[in-house]
Amino acid sequence: MSQLMLKNVILNGTLTDIAISGKRFAKIAPGQDTAGYQVIDGKGRFAVLPPFYNTHNHAAMTLLRGYADDMELFTWLHDYIWPAEAKLTGEDIYDGTRLAILEMIKSGTVFFADMYWHQSDTVRAVIEMGVRASIGMLFICDGNGELLERNREGNNKLLKAAENFPEELSLSCAPHAVYTVSEKVLREVAQISRERNLMIHIHASETRREVEECLANHNMTPIAWLDHLGLLTEKTLLAHCTHLSAEDIFLIAARKSVIAHMPVSNMKLCSGSFNLTAAVNGGCRVTIGTDGCSSNNNLSMLEEMKFAALLAKQTADDPEAGKDSLIFDLATRCGAEAFGIDAGVIAEGKLADAVLVDLNNPQMVGDYNLIANMVYSADSSVIDTVICGGRVLMQNRHVPGEEEIIERARKVCRKIAQ
Repeated sequence: MSQLMLKNVILNGTLTDIAISGKRFAKIAPGQDTAGYQVIDGKGRFAVLPPFYNTHNHAAMTLLRGYADDMELFTWLHDYIWPAEAKLTGEDIYDGTRLAILEMIKSGTVFFADMYWHQSDTVRAVIEMGVRASIGMLFICDGNGELLERNREGNNKLLKAAENFPEELSLSCAPHAVYTVSEKVLREVAQISRERNLMIHIHASETRREVEECLANHNMTPIAWLDHLGLLTEKTLLAHCTHLSAEDIFLIAARKSVIAHMPVSNMKLCSGSFNLTAAVNGGCRVTIGTDGCSSNNNLSMLEEMKFAALLAKQTADDPEAGKDSLIFDLATRCGAEAFGIDAGVIAEGKLADAVLVDLNNPQMVGDYNLIANMVYSADSSVIDTVICGGRVLMQNRHVPGEEEIIERARKVCRKIAQ
């Protein structure tokens, strides 16, 4: 069993030592004996914090960063993104996912919920790089309302592979949206989720057009339609939710479903503005995600937190909305809890997920409020070390093999551009 000691680190303003045994925090107290431990000495300049849990992503879209910008969502999808994605092979997805994981590690993220093609290649990248992930079985229908054959084949392959997943990996059902998945298939997804106890991960109420079309077709909002079909449960994660009615908020809260808030992507695509204050006050469970790199264009949860806080204030017209402590909690503990990960806080017995933050970085001075600095000031340069389940993924801001990951991904981008 691996033994790791975080020596002379600052936790909640106090200098202490943190012993990690195997995959969990074993003891938090100053003055611990380091015999038998691999030691990382914080020298009183590193603060230890929970890392980030990115609850909505299309990881391999790092390959499409900057490929198609400044256009409306449906034009962006139909005319640019989907045709480009058709060129990607499984090996390309592997390279793009490794690039995404590298970027996430460097900005303090140890988990992502993914919705994309060629999932077995995503799984390979996740296992190799040592992070956590929820991998979605993708559901998109053809013009006749039948599941795409490539989805069916990919999902069957993923189901078989899931029998041997390490504990850091989980499986989810990922129907794309109510406008790309038929009623028949959505009902099948609800059944699969119930029978296999799987999360449901779906785009929902992302645009005004989506809501209007759902009302025209079903006389219900997308949220009400999902509830009608049995897809709105405590194991459902709803991505975006920028067009919610008061009734939608009530339903989401009543069913204990989870919202993934992505302010940067929503702003860039002008999809709408999620009302964080209304959702939280209405009892909704909220987390934070980044979306994919083609609509963000990065995977930094640090940046996402700042936008979430600022947007909450602007939307509520209240400078006391979107408090830093709330936003940090949504990006850490709430994301872990949504996916059943026993982490997201630094405490004895919890899974040993952590980041070490360099307090000598200029962005961390003045040093009156560490969480405020993380939400409003910090960028990825403040993250020195990243630990996931007791495994050191990055130290001194270097991830093993990062140069080769970047070079391989760059070659795939050159192919797409041809």
